[in-house]
Amino acid sequence: MVGNSKRVDSFETIKIQSEIPMLLQSPFEIHKVRLPPQRTTLQKLRNRLSEIFFPEDPFHGFKNQTWIIKFLLALQYLFPIFQWGPEYNLKLLRSDIVSGLTIASLAIPQGISYAKLANLPPIIGLYSSFVPALIYSVLGSSKHLAVGPVSIASLVMGSMLSESVSYNQDPILYLKLAFTSTFFAGLFQASLGVLRLGFVIDFLSKATLVGFMAGAAIIVSLQQLKGLLGILHFTNKMQIVPVLASVFKQRDEWSWQTILLGFSFLAFLLTTRHISMKKPKLFWISAAAPLTSVILSTILVFSMRHKIHKIAIIGELPKGINPPSSNMLFFNGPYLALAIKTGLVSGILSLTEGIAVGRTFASLRNYQVDGNKEMMAIGLMNIAGPCCSCYVTTGSFSRSAVNYNAGAQTAVSNIIMASAVLVTLLFLMPLFYYTPNVILAAIIITAVIGLIDFQVAYKLWKVDKLDFLACLCSFFGVLFISVPIGLGIAVAISVFKILLHVSRPNTLVLGNIPGTPIFHNLNQYKEALRIPSFIILAVESPIYFANATYLQERILRWVREEEEYVKANNGSILKCVILDMTAVTGIDTNGIDTLSELRRRLEQKSLQLVLANPVGSVMEKLHESNILESFGMKGLYLSVGEAVADISSSWKAQP
Repeated sequence: MVGNSKRVDSFETIKIQSEIPMLLQSPFEIHKVRLPPQRTTLQKLRNRLSEIFFPEDPFHGFKNQTWIIKFLLALQYLFPIFQWGPEYNLKLLRSDIVSGLTIASLAIPQGISYAKLANLPPIIGLYSSFVPALIYSVLGSSKHLAVGPVSIASLVMGSMLSESVSYNQDPILYLKLAFTSTFFAGLFQASLGVLRLGFVIDFLSKATLVGFMAGAAIIVSLQQLKGLLGILHFTNKMQIVPVLASVFKQRDEWSWQTILLGFSFLAFLLTTRHISMKKPKLFWISAAAPLTSVILSTILVFSMRHKIHKIAIIGELPKGINPPSSNMLFFNGPYLALAIKTGLVSGILSLTEGIAVGRTFASLRNYQVDGNKEMMAIGLMNIAGPCCSCYVTTGSFSRSAVNYNAGAQTAVSNIIMASAVLVTLLFLMPLFYYTPNVILAAIIITAVIGLIDFQVAYKLWKVDKLDFLACLCSFFGVLFISVPIGLGIAVAISVFKILLHVSRPNTLVLGNIPGTPIFHNLNQYKEALRIPSFIILAVESPIYFANATYLQERILRWVREEEEYVKANNGSILKCVILDMTAVTGIDTNGIDTLSELRRRLEQKSLQLVLANPVGSVMEKLHESNILESFGMKGLYLSVGEAVADISSSWKAQP
């Protein structure tokens, strides 16, 4: 049945065959529907588990190899640096040095800024740009991913921990929570990779992520008004209403010197970003802009330090490499649950961002990023990081884009970046003493504003209204409730959408394309013709417990509407219901019982139910359940065309 919108009284808008098409009346060779090759239960289980956990077959290269070759292949699989390392040369090194130094100029100011976003000391951001980059260069499979702190994970960690503990009131406890949360984030990420459960992060759909990141970007930007306006007493809440209320409530703390300096450099940073977006070859302008802003603002504040007292500065930063911090990890106590929860949420977000960024740039250069390797690499970064004063890190889109445009060839660019950070930690830290906090706020705003993607949101509206609704819900959830709850809303909407598609699958009425044995959707193909005395239905999903009852009710409704339509238009009486099972990829016992019940109820109406083209696994279960015996000789066909031809010819043969 084509639905009420297509059903009208006139025969001009709906084409109906007055008789069976000649092509379907011609002698058809009726093929027998065969069972798939017989396999044991163990073989079926092994094949199914292989499809679930090893869809890319990572061990195909190990076949028919000696033990030494297998060992070398395993080494290359676990440590990708051994795969491309032997072919590394000076030409590649030159490209990686240029790109590494370029991203270092961006990573240093961003590292300091994002640490402030997580309510951590600025030096922690630099520590987190050093060690994780070295670990990823050995374990990562992406050539262009530049790792370090990122805005969203920093925001989530800062907001979740600050709800229970304030860094200003108890800095040691806050640092312990941040490092422990990072450890659990890494443990979760690495576990997904080792157990090959990467499909878990796919429950965050693109639509919900677009809304979540846009909402988070706005919250992050509004939080930076504290630095841009020079406010000293500011709310720790992350919702739009209390943030804006705090901004206007503290008007007496606004500093015109800070505002002038902050908005001047913000305009400079946004201008350089716009130039680089318009002309990608000038990527280096936006890449160098943050460090340039830090240098210029530091010089300006230093030169006027006796005249300007209201501009807050970073102050003294300790020199030296990352101090060990494994003694700050804790695995008991009242805050353990908070650390685990924060680690899981920030771990999911950072893992999703890192893998998405890596795959984006891999597709531009036609190479493949192994998602499970990336999970293990990012996870081990975040397991080792907290032992040397690092908080949660992942692949950054802004730094990776700069890395790509600067001509990076391998992960050595991360080693070069880490080396530049090391030099900064050892020798250049005193130079940041007079760096104003307002410049860090401007850098953060410039970085996160790119997370607001209007074009993708508009595309969602045009293509899929449900996706757009999911985007809006996660967006407003972040803005008005909280960042963690906004993420929860995003996941809930994604799961709800899956359940909706699973429990309410599409059912279609098919018609014959004239002159062919092909049957397609009547709504999609206006030239398709309906076959008299038949209604041909297609189900576009597996049939199992979640949708079996719905499908039975929907099919019976199609039949009822078809009978009413035939009666109203004096058409041929309905005799047969053909169920095209081409798109039915699986069936369970509930689905089998539903087919049996559907056949029984149609028989009460003197209608025959016929199954067409069940796939191998479905056919196997139908056979094992003995349900096919009740369908008889003319209840199962290889195609809809064969079913129509054979059944209609048997009707003609009857006296």
